Amino acid sequence: MLSSEDQNLIQTHTAGMVATVNDDRTPAVSPKATFVVIDASTIAFGNLRSPNTLANLRQRPQVEVCFIDVIRRRAVRVRGRASVHKRSEAPTRIATQFEANWPDLCEHMSHYVEIAVSNATQIDSPAYDHGATEAALISANLTKLNDIYGAED
Repeated sequence: MLSSEDQNLIQTHTAGMVATVNDDRTPAVSPKATFVVIDASTIAFGNLRSPNTLANLRQRPQVEVCFIDVIRRRAVRVRGRASVHKRSEAPTRIATQFEANWPDLCEHMSHYVEIAVSNATQIDSPAYDHGATEAALISANLTKLNDIYGAED
């Protein structure tokens, strides 16, 4: 089950790193930035350009997805079982979420991948273990990103 904190992190940081297994049993990780939360036990992503991920999930539906808030240094790792639905044949409860959250991309999505969540684990940076506060990490990480990308004046 996804806690309200897990759901919030996924809804605000919709890019998840999707881990699947290839035919030769090697790991495959692919970023997907179209995630939606369907309910406390279901998430989904829209397929834009991922033929290998879909093929892997059709053969081996076990999946793990990691969502990261790089500013607060918090994450949630979600494990579950995937079901691949053609967009035109997707259950209404899934299609409705994509239409609400990704209206400009829906027509480009060939499939929706529903993930029935079996486990969700919150992961915090070890910095918290050593006394860092969330406010301090937010400040430090925003400064770092501004240094990398340049702050707008």
